[in-house]
Amino acid sequence: MQIFSVCYTTSGNHIMTIKRVKPLLTILIFCALVVMAITGKVENAHKRFLSVATASTGGTYYPMGVGLANIWSHHLKQENIQVTGQSSAGSIENIDLLKKNEAQLAILQSLIAVEAYQGVRNFENRPYQDLRSISVLWPNVEHFVLLNEKIKKGTLDDIASTRFSVGPQASGTEQSTLIILQGVNLNKQSIHPEYLGYGETVSAMRDGRLDGGALPAGVPASAVTDMYASGVPAQILAVTDDQLEKINSIANSWFRFVIEPDTYPRQKQAVQTMAQPNILMTTRLIDEKTIYELTKVMFENQKEVHQIHSAAQYILPENALKGVSVPLHPGAYRYYREINLDIPDYLIPPELK
Repeated sequence: MQIFSVCYTTSGNHIMTIKRVKPLLTILIFCALVVMAITGKVENAHKRFLSVATASTGGTYYPMGVGLANIWSHHLKQENIQVTGQSSAGSIENIDLLKKNEAQLAILQSLIAVEAYQGVRNFENRPYQDLRSISVLWPNVEHFVLLNEKIKKGTLDDIASTRFSVGPQASGTEQSTLIILQGVNLNKQSIHPEYLGYGETVSAMRDGRLDGGALPAGVPASAVTDMYASGVPAQILAVTDDQLEKINSIANSWFRFVIEPDTYPRQKQAVQTMAQPNILMTTRLIDEKTIYELTKVMFENQKEVHQIHSAAQYILPENALKGVSVPLHPGAYRYYREINLDIPDYLIPPELK
């Protein structure tokens, strides 16, 4: 009250009072900011920050990772867990990010996860056995397409001696395709290899410059839809049980997948093919409670999860372990036991054996 009474005496005193009040306000504001900063630091000290390594922003990995991160952060706010998605070069770089703890979660091709865990091919003599699985997210379905005039058996055997695209050089498609060819006793010398993208493969088939190609993708794959819709005289090759078994003996990454009739224009028969899952991974260094909570939130908020991307429709408990070969994290294992999911012995976390 004294300050206000002084303000209304003389103009001289009025000016002097303002001069006194301004430093006081400055001190009060400064103190408030200090308190806010300290409070924020205390809150952040209790908050767990997690990062999900994905791939380039133009593909499915990135929106899937960001979408899941947002759902986790929202539902686990009371647990002080905040998750963010980060772009990367893809599966192989994601392994490196996990090793350096620059990411605590990552989306990986099953094939790359198996290679890293076992220390083979891209990770020759560098096994990364801290790697742990959480869940399948969505499958890359193998579409091996071939012109009708080259088809004899209607299976992968027909690829021999054809002009066939194995995918762009150094791509995941190329790596997967070469292993699949090996599983059916073929290699680059058995075919006339080309290194084309999906759209280019279909265009070259349409123009008669190519007999077929590998087009792994989610169903329906736009390039395969284009192939059928534009009248290219070709079809998707089947994968026999024996072929699937032999391919998995090289890299245990694929599971049976049936492309239902009419998935594509003019496709009247079901196609027995296979798929390689994209898997949500972590490491054994992340605590059990955190991974348990992440797994639980993902499967108990399905409506939100399925709105992330069309591919996210596949994220269901019954699909969680299809094609998974690297052992589960104890947190994910705990959740799956709670919901009575059948868990193969080879997926039991080594820590719990």
